Amino acid sequence: MVVSNVSKIEEGTPGTLTFLANPKYTRYIYTTGASVVLVNRHFRSEKKVPATLIRVDNPYQAMASLLEMAEEQMKQPRSGIHELAYIHPSAVTDEGVYAGPFSVVSENTRIGKNVQIFPHVYIGENCTVSDNTVLYPGVKIYHGCHIGSNCIIHAGTIIGSDGFGFAPKSDSNYQKVPQIGNVVIEDDVEIGANTAIDRATMGSTRIRQGVKIDNLVQIAHNVEIGDNTVMAGQCGIAGSTRIGKNCMLGGQAGIVGHLQIADHVKIAAQSGVTSSIKTEGEAVQGAPSFNFTKYQKSYVFFRKLPELHARLEALEKEIRELKNNQ
Repeated sequence: MVVSNVSKIEEGTPGTLTFLANPKYTRYIYTTGASVVLVNRHFRSEKKVPATLIRVDNPYQAMASLLEMAEEQMKQPRSGIHELAYIHPSAVTDEGVYAGPFSVVSENTRIGKNVQIFPHVYIGENCTVSDNTVLYPGVKIYHGCHIGSNCIIHAGTIIGSDGFGFAPKSDSNYQKVPQIGNVVIEDDVEIGANTAIDRATMGSTRIRQGVKIDNLVQIAHNVEIGDNTVMAGQCGIAGSTRIGKNCMLGGQAGIVGHLQIADHVKIAAQSGVTSSIKTEGEAVQGAPSFNFTKYQKSYVFFRKLPELHARLEALEKEIRELKNNQ
């Protein structure tokens, strides 16, 4: 069996490879036109499957590995400094660096081996960008920030802009509080497009190793995000909050400032976290958020409120009539 491309299971065509990881898509395995399907080792079909099945421990992970291999083959290697790039004479660039047109590397900045700096990237003074990191077009890294190895930062993301710090004055105006810290991003971090990570007032805003951040996320000053935590699009983390390791934040989740979030916590989409979560592995939902299971049970009653209200009014009316007839 030879395959030359990949496809989604519901859109599979002959000569392609696909996978089945989500049970919601099981029905497509009986109709897909794909030639090969990666399935869980314990998958049992209810009827004949036209495709060849390859059983693996984790179909999603196996497909990700295959896609990574395909991506590496598709990528065109880039190296060299374009004539329209600007590298300050005091900056240091190691071997294999690519700097595209109109990119800027400022003074006293160090760029590691095989770093890919796409067009219109700006890297400020006294920064470091470590080996094998990719900065896609339009990324802006302000002065004094540090990016680890093997990171991927997507287009339009801004690292190290000022934190939102303003002190009220007696005349109802505000005085800007200087933001003299920086941002430290550790190794193997991926940050989606148009995300903003603010520099610390003092010290560092820190994104720990292996963190994955989606598009359009706001991370405020002095936030710390623990190893391997993942955050979906449009999340917002207010200043000085510390999020533990291996946490999962759904889309549009928001966390107020100065909180502590324990390791392995799951925060459902659109939840608003207003108090610290100290129990490791806790799952929460709602705004303000509380225990996920309790929220689900409460939501059943919430959906029935109009019906319950009508029943309550009927009961009150019946009680009044009984009293009047006494």
